Amino acid sequence: MNPLYALILVLFMLQSSCNTATTAKTSSDNNTTKAQATQDLEGLSKAYLASGCFWCVEAIYESLKGVEEVVSGYAEGKEENARYDRVSAGSTAHVEAVLVYYNSAEISYETLIKVFFASGDPTTLNRQGPDAGYQYRSAIYYQNDQEKLIAENYRNSLEAANVFNDPIVTDIIPFTTFFEAEEYHQDFEKRNPNQGYVRAVSVPRLKRFQKAFPELLKEGH
Repeated sequence: MNPLYALILVLFMLQSSCNTATTAKTSSDNNTTKAQATQDLEGLSKAYLASGCFWCVEAIYESLKGVEEVVSGYAEGKEENARYDRVSAGSTAHVEAVLVYYNSAEISYETLIKVFFASGDPTTLNRQGPDAGYQYRSAIYYQNDQEKLIAENYRNSLEAANVFNDPIVTDIIPFTTFFEAEEYHQDFEKRNPNQGYVRAVSVPRLKRFQKAFPELLKEGH
């Protein structure tokens, strides 16, 4: 690659990182939330996952058959009124994460974990693509011993097969808290297809995954 082009690309990616996206909206937008507006989520299974910018992760999981809804939010931290400007700046203990509502009769938790490791980079500590910091770390939040066993066994199988050149640093830890992000973050990629980060990072990440696993996708994805 031409060195000048490579430098321009790197600078563009840095300017297009998830935490440089600007908006005038704040956490007060949570009056009518995505999860509250959806009435048919009761009875569905839930999974909590973190793999970098939640815009990217939400779009990937919403493309899967058997997934009914995905909510972007903040895991781990205890501050309920978490604001994107503070979380994305790394000034809280929160991590950008998603809550996946899924029909376990159509898609298994193991498949969700398979998608997790296939759609991101689990070997970069506190980083995913151009986004760096604890808030963008790789983590699986299990809710019971069965989920823990599934996640650990799948991680171990990847390590045994030397799928990645570097060690997997994804944390597999108990679920504690999840706070829904501001409404304007929900379906962000779908609603903002021309936003710089979406075009440079989120959409390419989604397309790479979809190309590799077409059998998992909903019709039209």
